[in-house]
Amino acid sequence: MLSATSRPYIDASVPVLREHGVTITRHFYASMFEAHPELKQIFNMGNQANGSQQQSLAAAVFAYAANIDNAAALGPVIERIVHKHASVGITPAHYPIVGRHLLGAIRAVLGDAASPDLMAAWDEAYWLLAGELIAAEARLYQQTGVTAGELRPLKVMEIRHENTQVKSFYLQTPDGQSPGRFLPGQYISVAAQLGDLRQLRQYSLSDHPDQPWWRITVKREDASDSTPAGQVSNCLHTQLQPGDSLLASAAFGDFTPDTTGQQPIALISAGVGITPMISVLNQLVTQRTNQPLLFAHAARNSQHHSLRDDLAAARATLPAMQLAISYEQPLPADRPGTDYHHTGTLPLQDLLAQHGTAGRFYLCGPVGFMQQQWKTLLAAGVSPTQIHREVFGPELLDHLL
Repeated sequence: MLSATSRPYIDASVPVLREHGVTITRHFYASMFEAHPELKQIFNMGNQANGSQQQSLAAAVFAYAANIDNAAALGPVIERIVHKHASVGITPAHYPIVGRHLLGAIRAVLGDAASPDLMAAWDEAYWLLAGELIAAEARLYQQTGVTAGELRPLKVMEIRHENTQVKSFYLQTPDGQSPGRFLPGQYISVAAQLGDLRQLRQYSLSDHPDQPWWRITVKREDASDSTPAGQVSNCLHTQLQPGDSLLASAAFGDFTPDTTGQQPIALISAGVGITPMISVLNQLVTQRTNQPLLFAHAARNSQHHSLRDDLAAARATLPAMQLAISYEQPLPADRPGTDYHHTGTLPLQDLLAQHGTAGRFYLCGPVGFMQQQWKTLLAAGVSPTQIHREVFGPELLDHLL
């Protein structure tokens, strides 16, 4: 617990962090990478290039200061961070480095306003959080049975083209076995060597745990006016062939929808956010669940709709499933009522009229999509405690700000 001496200084930092947070985190990353270039092997340099990691850390620091007494709000955020840290191999030795450069960035940006008492308060707050993370990560490594940073070679047994931008990669151990158990909704880290730089990326496992393989379904991220092309996704798409080996971590992730209860469940996704939802859906299929189930997905059209065969198989096994597919821009060959059910944005408010507002609601997709669905669910009377989301990339913590 933060001391009474430090609390006023942390409380007073909230408006300052709101104004200067991104400037602080930009300074932090530049300083840390200059002193420790080896950490570029752990951090996602694509997110560094497009600025999303700096914004995410600024949001995290602000949210921590604003909610330092709110364990209910911070608990899920900390759990997500712990899983992400474990997936890339964070160790206790990293925390002094991060702390030194983060506090140094606060001091450099705030200048004279960074009084000794303020910096002492932030030193205490940082190590309070760091201690909690270190302990939780140690427990997770022990539970998973791996050491920090452990990767193992997996064989690419098959590659399937899902659509114009997405491929599925089927992975087994070198002797042709499943790489192990996981919970539907979890992800793995995969490593790609980009010249002298090794990079790790996280991809959701997109099939159920009883299969004799792990499957990841990867969207090739093309360059746009504001962001560079995804180096790892393009590397996987252009270089990986059946029979090749891929280095991968154990399965991690706290987005693990309950597939064993009787409560209604809604899986709501857009774009490549369908991947963890299909893992959950396929698990429900193997159990022949009788849970009330809504599967709602939004895509541009059939050329951007992944894992359609899985959906068709699930519909055949679970005829009571409420399936709602929305195409924003259907192609002439797309069949209404068969390929998709709605044109335009996902009509979640209308779907709730049939599904109801009880049970659990799970979201995955672009941040803007999830923000809109979150608002729609709250407006319909769904409690925030019923809503869970998986964010691909840095978390902006908009629900805490």
